[in-house]
Amino acid sequence: MENNFYQFTARSLQGKDISMDTYRGKVILVVNTASKCGLTPQYEGLEELHRKYKERGLCILGFPCNQFGGQEPGTEKEISEGCLINYGVSFQIFSKIDVNGDNAHPIFKYLKDRLPGFLGKKIKWNFAKFMIDRNGIPVKRYTPTTTPEMLINDIEKLLK
Repeated sequence: MENNFYQFTARSLQGKDISMDTYRGKVILVVNTASKCGLTPQYEGLEELHRKYKERGLCILGFPCNQFGGQEPGTEKEISEGCLINYGVSFQIFSKIDVNGDNAHPIFKYLKDRLPGFLGKKIKWNFAKFMIDRNGIPVKRYTPTTTPEMLINDIEKLLK
């Protein structure tokens, strides 16, 4: 089995398993999200990045998580409706997962292993971000407070 991002699958909010291989050749931004967090307005900035760069090969993948202050309590339907109604989100949102602990989703285990952060191999809070290059290699990890707008230079470089 190849040891890169493309080996994983995740379940969409609609219950469909999606292979990360679908995104081969794209620049990918993986974000753990929450709809009741002080950082939730980042959905708006993420959507702006998605609209601006999707034609050039940027894919944003949102993974709702309820591990930080219970800030993603909703069902899949509630999460989907909240993202769409409040922020017009059109990028891919997956089913709610854990990002830390024994039940952490394999994608997040992999990303934390490749790009440890300030807390080592733990995610600190909602809206931690991981940038993956066109070859499926994780290249940079961003703190939750790094706004989507602050990613533009890195995105531009990777899309060249």
